[in-house]
Amino acid sequence: MLSALVAQLRQSLGILHKQDIQTAATRLNLGSNAIQLGDDCAAIPDGDGYLLFAAEGMLPLLVESEPWFAGWCGVLVSVSDIYAMGGRPIAVVDALWSTSAEATHPIWQGMTAAAQTYSVPIVGGHTNCHSPYNALSVAILGRAKQLITSFNAQPGDALMVAIDFRGKPHPKYPFWDAATRADPVQLRADLALLPDLAESGLCDAGKDISMGGIVGTLLMLLETSNCGAVLNVDQVPCPTGLDLDRWLVSFPSYGFLLSVRGDRVAEVQAHFRQRDLVCEVIGTVEPTHQLELRSHSESAVFWDFTQQPLTGFAPR
Repeated sequence: MLSALVAQLRQSLGILHKQDIQTAATRLNLGSNAIQLGDDCAAIPDGDGYLLFAAEGMLPLLVESEPWFAGWCGVLVSVSDIYAMGGRPIAVVDALWSTSAEATHPIWQGMTAAAQTYSVPIVGGHTNCHSPYNALSVAILGRAKQLITSFNAQPGDALMVAIDFRGKPHPKYPFWDAATRADPVQLRADLALLPDLAESGLCDAGKDISMGGIVGTLLMLLETSNCGAVLNVDQVPCPTGLDLDRWLVSFPSYGFLLSVRGDRVAEVQAHFRQRDLVCEVIGTVEPTHQLELRSHSESAVFWDFTQQPLTGFAPR
């Protein structure tokens, strides 16, 4: 039943935690800055392109329970943010707080493994080994010639997902791991599709699928683009053996949500499919302020931005 799925998705922590971003949105003057706020990265105009700047903090429970994986993810999610906006990474820095020097070892091993896999250097940061807790954040710098941005979705666009199904679910967290054991050359070439699409003019709107999953990421895309959408739940591709309700709020390690003009859909699909990546149309962008979920003959309004913001970064 669609109503049961909607009720379950509304309680997803990955989606609910996106509302924490409102604490930043209420402090920043969104209309006074030439740099649009609310995207995967800050896109700073620079010559004939853009510098891309972003930061990520790791879930404290993940750092404590799986420090190697937390280190890996710190680099992975940062790299994904850069590629999601049509860019290529330049370098990362980290802020690492730990209870001892020994506690940093697995975190560093995870970070350096990911940095080597994605061919992005770690060039500095901050380290404290006398903290009462372990914590990690990572910042990244990249560069784009043309942007894929969450501000450019337009009514009439096809909503598409591009995902790597060559992975497996994490046993504890809503994470689809298609990266830690994959060929680094393959991973980098798959990511390079995003700046290729941007520079060829095939796509200018989208986001990487974050810890809010497909649904949470779509909400953020709609909020910054000031649009609504219809998401056809039955058209969402799902890995074999994984329940759809879990998949819709999972982080897929390689996953992008794109808003594509109708005459470019087939060509965008061809780019991903030629690399054995899944790429499907899952809905449409609408001239409304609601996200509507549909399944067979059922439909339900999942989110109404006129009643409830998500991150607070809607255009003003």
